[in-house]
Amino acid sequence: MKRSGIINVSYISDGYEGKADINTDRDITHDDKDQKNDKREDKKQEIETNEVERKKEKKRILKNILIISTSFFFLFTSYNSMSNLQSSLNKVDGTASLTALYVAYIFSCCFLPSWVLQVLREKKTMVLCILCYSLYMAAQFYPHIYALVPTAVVLGLAAAPLWSAKCTYLTKVSGRYGDLAVEKSEVVVTRFFGIFFLFFQATQVVGNLISSSVLSVGVENNFVSPDEDALTKCGYHFCIADENARGQKSNATEQDGEERNGPPLWQIYTMAAVYLCCSLLSALIILIFLDPLSRFPKVDGNTNDQEEKRLQLLAATFNHLRHPYQPLIVPLTIWSGIEQAFLSADFTAAYVSCGLGVHMVGYTMICYGLCDAVCSLGFSPLVKKLGRIPIFTLAFVLNVAIIIALTRWSPHPDDLVWFFVISGLWGMADAVWQTQINSLYGVIFPGQSAAAFSNYRLWESLGFAIAYICSTILCVNSKITVLIVFLASGMTGYYIIEFLEWRGGPKKDRNGVVVTIDELICGET
Repeated sequence: MKRSGIINVSYISDGYEGKADINTDRDITHDDKDQKNDKREDKKQEIETNEVERKKEKKRILKNILIISTSFFFLFTSYNSMSNLQSSLNKVDGTASLTALYVAYIFSCCFLPSWVLQVLREKKTMVLCILCYSLYMAAQFYPHIYALVPTAVVLGLAAAPLWSAKCTYLTKVSGRYGDLAVEKSEVVVTRFFGIFFLFFQATQVVGNLISSSVLSVGVENNFVSPDEDALTKCGYHFCIADENARGQKSNATEQDGEERNGPPLWQIYTMAAVYLCCSLLSALIILIFLDPLSRFPKVDGNTNDQEEKRLQLLAATFNHLRHPYQPLIVPLTIWSGIEQAFLSADFTAAYVSCGLGVHMVGYTMICYGLCDAVCSLGFSPLVKKLGRIPIFTLAFVLNVAIIIALTRWSPHPDDLVWFFVISGLWGMADAVWQTQINSLYGVIFPGQSAAAFSNYRLWESLGFAIAYICSTILCVNSKITVLIVFLASGMTGYYIIEFLEWRGGPKKDRNGVVVTIDELICGET
């Protein structure tokens, strides 16, 4: 019985101890659950906080994209319109200033962008370069060669750093936005460049409206349609040398900008004042509202561009030609400049002015600008769905079709619609070249944005120079041949790049660095 009692006591004692252990375990379990719940709440709050920060940063990036686009809209509303009018308002001195501008531009592309970006960074570079553009606008108040040419040289030197700073800024914030939105950086770059060029191409519309409104004040409609004999010399058979020969006689009688058949000085000064205000406003927008790249984490860190030494920066543009992709994309980049200059200089003179009259140039360019602006934005979602190749091919087909039409079509006042159709389709194709070539540079040259976009502006400016030189010495039929050569060679190089990308990209060494052309030739890896 005692043993039995002892056993019972032990059993009961053990039972109580077991119950105590169970209660203790339950208390511990409850504590663990509370700790886990606290951790979950902390994580949830952290996630919510991070999500709020991500949304704020995405909005800030979009805000800066719109700020840059708006600034360039005001700047190139003034510059594009004024440069288009130079050969009409300041026939001899204006043409000389444009020539000096592009020579300085080519030099700038070779040597300045990388160094200027290293010293001033993107924001300060844009502000300073825009002020250089403003000097050229101010020179229009005294349009003589010793005012126009020096300011044109300053503008040309500033142009390449300006565009490189803009492209570098857009490319870097696009990559950051892609990380935040979990999107491919290629898609975001294309979208943001599309937004930018929507604003940029709209300058054609607004600028032409300003100049047309000012120059049409007090002008009576005394235009006489060209006769049939004159129309036979328009279009494909047009030679501007004949026009220049006639213009040299009238230039001899022009003094102090008071052209006998030109607009009065008050109209020129009015346009110059409007354009100068636009360019100064552009600089203020960047200075006051644009965030520097240092405001964005993981954007302004160590990149190949920033790690380059100062002496290497001067040679970065030329060194970039060693990249296997750069020589392949050079012809297409030159084409980008040639096709823009051909439309503004040759199509307007040989087809519009000759077939309809100079008063219709502004209207056709407005059509071009509208189509260009709308398509610049519209092609971005198409690239996301279809990829780059179909969009590039579409632009290629459009330009080929237009070139064929230009070789066979004789412009006539009765064909009014076709002038707008051709300019509109050309604007549609140009929207592809401007947005997609820019974004292509950003995609295929990651971490080398300054040198890459410097090359872009170098070869595009060379395209402009080639087109303007050809404009003064060649007839339209020869110029169209030049167009065909660069378009065909440019698309060939582009398709080769896409083929190499499809195969995995350019060859790289063990450290993941792209093997340069000279190393490939020498067999060094």
